[in-house]
Amino acid sequence: MKTHLIFIGNKFVYNTSLQAYILRNIEKNSGFVDNITYFKDSDNSFFLYLEEELHALKRLIIVTCKQNFSTVGKVICTATSDNQILKEGMLIPQKASLFAERCYLLEYENSFINVIQMDEGQNMPELLLKNEEIRATVHVFEEEQSTLTTILTPIAQTYEVHFDVTQEVHGWLRVDIVSKKYGDISKFIHSSKKLLPKKLIASSNIVEYIIEKLSHAGKKITFAESCTGGLLSYYFTKHNGASKILDGSLITYSNGLKENWLAVDQAILEANGAVSAEVVREMSEGALNVSEADYALAVSGIAGDSGGTPLKPVGTVYIGVRSATQHVEKHLHFHGDRNYIQEQSALMAIKMLLLLDKETFF
Repeated sequence: MKTHLIFIGNKFVYNTSLQAYILRNIEKNSGFVDNITYFKDSDNSFFLYLEEELHALKRLIIVTCKQNFSTVGKVICTATSDNQILKEGMLIPQKASLFAERCYLLEYENSFINVIQMDEGQNMPELLLKNEEIRATVHVFEEEQSTLTTILTPIAQTYEVHFDVTQEVHGWLRVDIVSKKYGDISKFIHSSKKLLPKKLIASSNIVEYIIEKLSHAGKKITFAESCTGGLLSYYFTKHNGASKILDGSLITYSNGLKENWLAVDQAILEANGAVSAEVVREMSEGALNVSEADYALAVSGIAGDSGGTPLKPVGTVYIGVRSATQHVEKHLHFHGDRNYIQEQSALMAIKMLLLLDKETFF
């Protein structure tokens, strides 16, 4: 059964951080959201839209603000021939089967409707519409998508699961798995890992996985970022436990700070330019030295939308990854707008870290 998320109110259209917070919680507790619809405060078409949705086989999650909460309930009651009653200080449909603070759940024909009241600065209320499916995610590295599909298909058939393969960046495939009624995801993952021992990581979130691995090993990481402007640091610090493995990082946007903070040689900068393998090599070495971490990731590039040259067009990125015993630098060319190039660069740096030390991470 598909899950449809409906936002009602201007704040959910324009307040993207609030919107993202709500979506994260819903996907964590109720599973994948198949589609999202927005209605502004002044949009009167919601009633007709809801009537149509209530006759479909769907799970509806309706998020609205305190101001519109009882109005939404009134619209639902009109569509379902019901009346609102007062429970725990809330006006909710009489047919609501479950309710909690700022939310209720009701079933109508083929649909389940979970209505949630949410405003800025509040914690997300309890979701009463639970996930019906068992899902998992694994990540596979250094494997072609067609080859991976060929490898995993017979295993999926054996254990009655369905999987989808998508690419994060080149050489990094994400596999999302859903179990059928009698499927066994754990056995599917175990069998897949046996066939891909140094390529598959069984974790839904790679950064959380890295934090866990480094914490367990008592190791630390640091970053020297230029064009990504702290994005790598953000990817890690938005997760619990980051303080165990990250003391800090350096955003050295200018050549002056590359020299002064990371000890990048001025002659190397002048000879090769800031966007070069030679410079990210020195950036990673400098970051490792100044932090005394176990791993350093360095990124320098031209994210755009301007600043490119014929020799180094927009999307040119160099990434350096280093441990105490190894280092590797890569010259890459990404496509997209400024933000997408930055995101691809950060993800590629994370992939390079994993492949630098397979003994630790696989």
